Amino acid sequence: MARPYESIRTAAARPVSVDASVVERYRALPFPEQWTGALLTLCNAGREKPLETVPTFRMDQVVQALAPDVLVRPRPNLRRGEERDHWLYVPEAVPDPLPDAALTGLLGAWLRDLRPEPEYRSLLSETRSALLQRLPRWQEGVRVELLRGGPPTEGGTAAPDARQFQLTTDWLARRVLALEPYDYGAGRLRFRAMPRGPRDKGAELVSQALEFEGRKGPEWFSVVLNITLHTVPFDPLPRFHVHSRIRRYATRVGARSGRLYLPFGRRTTVLLRPRVPWLPGAPASERFAVARLAWRPGGGYDWVGGGPAGMLRGMSLTESFPDAGSIITDPAGWLTDDMRAAVLYSTSMGSHEVGAGLMTDQRSKIAEWALQALPEELRPVPALVRSRLSGSTPANPRQEPTKEPAKAEEERRRAEARRRGAAFALRRLPAAPAADELPTLETWLLWQSPAMRDTAISALVAHLGLKGDGGAPSAEEGYDGTVVLDWQSPELTVRLYCRRLTGSLGQDLALGEGTRHTREAVTAAIRARREETAAFLTREGGCAAAPALALVEIDRAEDFSSADHDAKFALRLGCSDAGILTQFVAVPKKAKGYNSEKTKEFRAAKAWDDGLRQLGVRVHPEHSLGKRLPAGLRYAAVWMVRRNRRSRTKWAGYVPVAVLVTPEPSGEGLARVEGWDDEARAWVPYPVMLLRLTRQSEVPTEKVPVPRDGEAPSARLSWRADMTEQRQATEEWLQRVRRTLRGTPTVLLAHGQNMRSHWTWLQDGAVVRDKFRDGHAPARRLDPDLRLVRVRTARGDETAQWWGVNPDGANGLAAHLWRDPSAEPDSARVFWSTTPKARTFKLSVAADKLAPRVNTKGKVTVDTDKAAWNPGLVELAVLGCHPGDGDEPEALALAVHQLRQAPDLPDALSLPLPLHLAGLAQEYVLPTRNDADAAAVGDADPDTAAAPGVATAPAPEESAVEGRTADIPSQPSAPEGDRSALEGADGD
Repeated sequence: MARPYESIRTAAARPVSVDASVVERYRALPFPEQWTGALLTLCNAGREKPLETVPTFRMDQVVQALAPDVLVRPRPNLRRGEERDHWLYVPEAVPDPLPDAALTGLLGAWLRDLRPEPEYRSLLSETRSALLQRLPRWQEGVRVELLRGGPPTEGGTAAPDARQFQLTTDWLARRVLALEPYDYGAGRLRFRAMPRGPRDKGAELVSQALEFEGRKGPEWFSVVLNITLHTVPFDPLPRFHVHSRIRRYATRVGARSGRLYLPFGRRTTVLLRPRVPWLPGAPASERFAVARLAWRPGGGYDWVGGGPAGMLRGMSLTESFPDAGSIITDPAGWLTDDMRAAVLYSTSMGSHEVGAGLMTDQRSKIAEWALQALPEELRPVPALVRSRLSGSTPANPRQEPTKEPAKAEEERRRAEARRRGAAFALRRLPAAPAADELPTLETWLLWQSPAMRDTAISALVAHLGLKGDGGAPSAEEGYDGTVVLDWQSPELTVRLYCRRLTGSLGQDLALGEGTRHTREAVTAAIRARREETAAFLTREGGCAAAPALALVEIDRAEDFSSADHDAKFALRLGCSDAGILTQFVAVPKKAKGYNSEKTKEFRAAKAWDDGLRQLGVRVHPEHSLGKRLPAGLRYAAVWMVRRNRRSRTKWAGYVPVAVLVTPEPSGEGLARVEGWDDEARAWVPYPVMLLRLTRQSEVPTEKVPVPRDGEAPSARLSWRADMTEQRQATEEWLQRVRRTLRGTPTVLLAHGQNMRSHWTWLQDGAVVRDKFRDGHAPARRLDPDLRLVRVRTARGDETAQWWGVNPDGANGLAAHLWRDPSAEPDSARVFWSTTPKARTFKLSVAADKLAPRVNTKGKVTVDTDKAAWNPGLVELAVLGCHPGDGDEPEALALAVHQLRQAPDLPDALSLPLPLHLAGLAQEYVLPTRNDADAAAVGDADPDTAAAPGVATAPAPEESAVEGRTADIPSQPSAPEGDRSALEGADGD
């Protein structure tokens, strides 16, 4: 039985008061604004559209690589009224990392990089001479306040100075480095810092590489500490989070190629430690340097651009920059040579025998060691305590009997509930049957292998508790053509159309050989396959009046010739044109390190389960708060689908989605699920919304933003101007949605990290309690029937790592709603939700990734090769409610916490159910999950989400359910997004 933890601790600290102050002295270099004129003249020579500011990004990168002790700050845009700031910072105690000779060399390389064209050599020489006459000078003794920020916002939230996000976290990291090394029993961890640039979050420390002897030979990994600065709504004190995780290194070369495998189009980061400083006259640094490797167009691997930022060509260095080919062919040799070069591993490189992540108890010990470095002006955040309200689980929790016949009876009851839920959902679709007629659930099985066909039919029968074989053909008759199976139940009729996926519909898109194709070619291939699929289904009897569901058997993404050849999204679009929703399941196969034949029964059952939920078949978690919440309370959720085009056009689109869940008062867990159709200006059934979303799907096309007045049609808007337009359009969309919510008590849910870039009111610095803003008008009182709750997950380390406090043994995991005991109980607005570890993961909370341990059976065990899983800490901020009318923020937060515990799922969700449903709509807009985010942190741990903004912990056997719109368990604390800004880096 799980221990009833009374409190949980977080790996976080905050100032002792709003007046706490620490001032440090720095050597700082301002960007030489006197250079701006000459540099812009050089940059804009021959350009049709001149630049407004000098591009320094590549210079920033090379400074990070060659002078890692320098902290590079974003350059302020003075034309937009941003405050002046220095460009480079170095703590006063650090020797001058950029003496004049080194700075002069960097300047020359930067200028050559800005304009490498031969025709501008004369202008480049003139510019260099002019700049050398006005070299900037370091300013000594620059005082920086590291703790006290500006006045709190109007809403009472801390407002740190922009420099503190980088300088204060670096200061804390240096204090951690000054501690005695961390003793983990079998050795000691000694950390080194990473260079930090204007796009990096906080500070990062990396331990020495640790060796693990796996079955296939030695593997290496490090422990990583990240220190980041965050705020919490309505709290005047900022918080510093300490996150620990595992980073693995790639050392295994191919038997044939003799080098590391790095897929085409992917990059990986390499940590570097030169034996002597590369820049002449520069002091030695204890920090790592970073550079990136990639496949070069001419063949082979090389540093991106020929070296950091492409500026190393022709630079005079005291020691040659490492040869990329040598590192690729002998990565272990470079790694074991005092980590002169360590290539970060990503899952695209193959398997790794070191499991990702750290378990709870070890994570807590590392955090407690690091927090010893806190100065007297900072203290750990108090332990969070249980909610004052009882009943952490819904009124209709999932039942888990352990013995027969109770298990069989519970499964029978669940199947009946699914049929009842399906009938309820079908009666709300277009062309619903009369009240005295049974609804018909129409499904398709588009199969490729007889084994999966038979397995999928059996799985559907078991999932819905159907009787008989539905009129299946005999072995002699076979499944030629379209075979229709029918079942009758007291609640509904189930009809299954079985049809082999004929021709080439499930095979590679018609793109020819190769791994890279033009956008036009991919667009044409997707369009052609889409039309073929729609015609195939229409010919076989598709295009029903009400949405149907198809289970499509298709190869895994890895089995297609390349990502461009993957037919999955084209099939989804074609099915949607025929009025059919889609769920995919992988063809059972045996391959090296992969055998999906063993798991086909499990995968087929999961696929039907997830597919039926697209039709709105859900068991809603009913709150247990009685009269503490308004009668008839319903839940709306908004989500921003981001159509990220960085991989080709460096442009991003957006599609806002809204979902409305209205629980039925029957007490049977039934709820009406609807989605917002902005064209119709109305709420429509959820599956109808999914099908209509495909009109806005991201089929690769060469689109440019709409030009502004006075611009030529081909002119592109700046990112800033485009984002302004997107925000305006989003808030106008939000106004239309909000107006429809009047008249009925409604909780509006929004995911902070997903939505706040377009709905800026959700940002900590903007929000004011019990007010609302969705446009340019000033914030106003919340609508009488509306409540606003913002959900924030561990994405970007924005919620702290945590553990249940166990005074008698290993710190573990606890499931509950938690509150800050230092906050006034009646005015508290921010709470934290935790859920149990997913049942498929059995690793002990006491697991040790660094050294052998003795388990509960008295046996010595090694956990280094096992993946660690930890549920993330989910922040629930009640931004708006009506306390004067009887609203209790804690009750609203507890209701949202219970929404994560859907009774028809074996594990809790990462997000409340309405937000979960809104996020899953992304599958009908994007061809794949956001690969840009995945590439930023390549080995994004098993924590990486399969659906947007939702952390997932799929069981190993679940991973073969290809392309499924999965129901995502809460577990674990996901690295959803770029945590370390290192491509190929491990997350946790």
